[in-house]
Amino acid sequence: SEPPHTGRLALYLLGLKATCPPRSPHRSLVTWLKYYLEEDWTGESRHGHPITSYYQYGLGVLALCVHHKRVREEVIRRLLTAQHHGRLGHGGNTVDTEAVVAVAFTCLEQRRLVGTGLAAELRVAAHGASRSLAEAQGPDGVIGNIYSTPWALQVFLATGACQTEPAFGQAMAALLENLEAFGTAATMAQVLPVLHGRSYLDVASMHCQEEPGRSWGQRDWGQRWGHHGGGWVSPVLWWLLADTLTPLDMEPLAEVLGNKTVQLVVECPLPWCYDLRLYDRPVSVPAAASLLDVLQAAAALEPRDFKFHTQDTPQGPYLTEVLGLEARQEKRNYWQLLTAPNTPLQMGIADYKPQDGETLILRLSEW
Repeated sequence: SEPPHTGRLALYLLGLKATCPPRSPHRSLVTWLKYYLEEDWTGESRHGHPITSYYQYGLGVLALCVHHKRVREEVIRRLLTAQHHGRLGHGGNTVDTEAVVAVAFTCLEQRRLVGTGLAAELRVAAHGASRSLAEAQGPDGVIGNIYSTPWALQVFLATGACQTEPAFGQAMAALLENLEAFGTAATMAQVLPVLHGRSYLDVASMHCQEEPGRSWGQRDWGQRWGHHGGGWVSPVLWWLLADTLTPLDMEPLAEVLGNKTVQLVVECPLPWCYDLRLYDRPVSVPAAASLLDVLQAAAALEPRDFKFHTQDTPQGPYLTEVLGLEARQEKRNYWQLLTAPNTPLQMGIADYKPQDGETLILRLSEW
């Protein structure tokens, strides 16, 4: 059966809240999100974690809080227990999951949607996560990877640690140096709030002002920015809601002439395969080619030996199958992208452009 759409609906509700809509259109969606949170946990008896991920589960709790909806204590304690026992990891990177859960905890505590005792626990957990994220910062200022850094910054902003935590300024500097990485609707929605010193918690405290004679879908968004005390709400809203937007090219890229050769390696360790290295061949592509172009070139050269499949997501194409080996959520595995010898890529297959002579590794990995 299809897994619950917890994360997708949570993002939609966060964006919908920023539109200041009438109450009626989103009531049923909030009810559906509560239902998805319960359905998501039916995997507990079999797997010991949500069917989707703790990231999506935490995002669902955050969206309900932003809509000022109470969450059952049992639902919250599932996240508290997972954090306490260090089980929030997913996809090989715990930073974004730990961060979204910390923002959700801070929202519940600040909006007073839980009792005094539980609020104190959530406050301690959120500040503990803030310290943990600061300790996870690399020498380049990045926390986790470039895409999880905005989430970590939201934690510092939501908890107030941004005023005293040195990691905040270093992470913000790293973000400003890597803005070209945020070229899709979903990634823009993550980075834009923190560039304005905001977090998703600010959506919860917006004071909507009705404009006589105009519906919420027809308002002048340029005027409404001022109503919310900042210019980030409208773009964030649209990037959260419209996950099919085409990425924006900020400036035309200069044409790169010539060709390059990339060594393409496919690895499949135990328990999925007996032979670790399944594919190891050079692939010649144009100099401006992305990793996706490399995969397509390999498939065109050797259609019998090299096959792959992708799935479209708001963040761009996601690699789901290579050489007939499918990464499946229920198996808790995914295709990790690395540059030799063992450095995970910070971008997706359509965004990353390898250098001439570089070795790229597709490795079936567990999360």
